[in-house]
Amino acid sequence: MNVALIDVDLPRNGKVKFPTLTLMKISAYCKARGDSVHLLTVNEYLSGDLFNGYDKAYASCIFSKNAQKAKLLEGMGVIVGGSGHDINKRLPDEIEHIMPDYSLYGITDTAYGFLTRGCPRGCPFCIVAGKEGHESTKVADLSEWWSGQKNIKLLDPNLLACSSHMELMHQLIESGANIDITQGLDIRLLNDDNLQLINNMKIKMLHFAWDNPNDKSTQQALQKFREKSIIDARKVGVYVLTNYWSTLEDDLKRIYWLRDNGYSPYVMIYDKDHAPVEIRLLQRWVNNKIIFKSVDKFEDYDRRIG
Repeated sequence: MNVALIDVDLPRNGKVKFPTLTLMKISAYCKARGDSVHLLTVNEYLSGDLFNGYDKAYASCIFSKNAQKAKLLEGMGVIVGGSGHDINKRLPDEIEHIMPDYSLYGITDTAYGFLTRGCPRGCPFCIVAGKEGHESTKVADLSEWWSGQKNIKLLDPNLLACSSHMELMHQLIESGANIDITQGLDIRLLNDDNLQLINNMKIKMLHFAWDNPNDKSTQQALQKFREKSIIDARKVGVYVLTNYWSTLEDDLKRIYWLRDNGYSPYVMIYDKDHAPVEIRLLQRWVNNKIIFKSVDKFEDYDRRIG
């Protein structure tokens, strides 16, 4: 069969910022059956009569901003999944637990995957609990999606909440690979034992999150981590949720505290399309590290606030 795999979130130029794990798994499954597989953007699939040349088409839509494109494809007979389209749709086990086809995106040195799924926090701004469940459970061993690559990008929503997290962290250590914990560890669940395992990892990038400005336990845990961790401060980032339940003043307090205590803040905007202009300017100031290091105060970056 001739199979089209459509990455709905890919821009028109096809430049990949982050590969879609689901499509890489479908690709591996199809190729194992002898199918010919082609990765396409939405525009490439829709251009002319191109889509008429495929026996089967699958699409993944991660971001809700692209939901209309996903709906259009589905109306044309494409099988569409992804959290931006339908959080209840699942891959069959024989595809979910297959080694991803990293060559689909031309990836040679990095492995992507989940060791756990689900999160007990149930944060109102997050879809994870509704999509994956209110319990963090082990779904794979590292060997299921890592085969010796020098880099690992871990996608777990709340690894430390899983009862098997110590075993899984040992697997990450034993890999000897550079570890990028992309979605953040729940720093409120740190203790001396799992902190020691983090210290033993070959960390490329480690993320935490300080979503609620009134959550003092997160601030206290960040303080403890800084005192006991040996991880290079340049490799530790903290996501800062804005435009949800905080004021600009709340945001700045967190950002300044993080910077003063050796952390690199990273602003995340809830519903960016409808966020106030000052919040979008705040994100630009903080997330552009050249600007953030050269302009000490946000008031100096945005003169209107001063």
